[in-house]
Amino acid sequence: MRRAPAAGPMPQKLRYGIVGLGWIGMVHAEAIQTAVPDAEIAAVCDIQPERLAERATKLGVARRYEDFRKLVRSGGLDAVYVCVPNHLHREVALAALEAGLHVFCEKPMAMNAAQAREMGGAAARAKKVLQLGMMSRQRPECRLVRSYIEEGFFGTIYRVNVVLRRRRGVPGLGGWFTTKEKSGGGCLIDIGVHFLDLALWLTDKWAPTSVSAADYQVFGRRMRDYRFVDMWAGPPDYSGVCDVDDSASAFVRFPDRATMSLDVSWALNARDETYIEILGEKAGVRLMDDGALTLLTEMDGRLVDVVPQYAKDAKPYHAQARNFAAALRGTEQPAATAEQGVAVMELVDAIYRSSAEGREVAIR
Repeated sequence: MRRAPAAGPMPQKLRYGIVGLGWIGMVHAEAIQTAVPDAEIAAVCDIQPERLAERATKLGVARRYEDFRKLVRSGGLDAVYVCVPNHLHREVALAALEAGLHVFCEKPMAMNAAQAREMGGAAARAKKVLQLGMMSRQRPECRLVRSYIEEGFFGTIYRVNVVLRRRRGVPGLGGWFTTKEKSGGGCLIDIGVHFLDLALWLTDKWAPTSVSAADYQVFGRRMRDYRFVDMWAGPPDYSGVCDVDDSASAFVRFPDRATMSLDVSWALNARDETYIEILGEKAGVRLMDDGALTLLTEMDGRLVDVVPQYAKDAKPYHAQARNFAAALRGTEQPAATAEQGVAVMELVDAIYRSSAEGREVAIR
């Protein structure tokens, strides 16, 4: 397997900068400080002065910046974690790569495939690692199922069903999550990319050929009438806007006649439901639904359910942080590469385009 492109010898202790100290930035900071003894957070950046001061102090980091450009040019860093709103991913990543730094970028890779390709091209030219924050790949049940697939246990995989429904899960109504010019889209580009990436990675089907899709803006158009129990990234800001999709569905085709269905929502009058279902000629499985992992197959002429035993206490963000450090040192491949990120964004673009045009569209 091709190793990560580490330019020159890595220092004994990797030095990271984190741009964005919101919830996800602090999740990554905790993973680095807890699970990666050969790395340290050397600098942090956030545009909110009070949050910057409070959280930098909590992390024990003295170098603090309100402008990411100053951070990436400050010297003494090996890599940058990009943990800012979607519309800034490209700008921060390109600035870090231009400064000679490796990059870990939270999902989605960018606002669209064109931006993603630009980022991937910049990383390739700089010979730097650009790893994406698709932490679900690190879940132990996902890695186990992938190993079964690679070993041929499932045979030919011909159908994949992706369901990620939230009855009421619009994040930060009226904020950047629901503002298209800052997010690039709604539930599809926010939570849908996690499962699209996971489905493509599990099955190794990275070249879909066409998609027929529809996305919907139902609840966000009536912001003050939106009823919810709790709200991540809340409370609502009714002075803002919600001009993005709150649910989407798609039917994707692949070159080998395999298909994938997608049903994703932030808000829907339906029960919460989460799973990826992989159906092969020899076996099938449903995972990510918090139930017991069960492989449905045949054995000795009988239908059987196989319930594998595996360690379940792994922490995905910790495993992801360890992998990024190993990728910088050239001992492992990045868990989620720029090329794969481009493929996911091309599929997201195609889903939005199919919905806008009301027809099936070709991909690539």
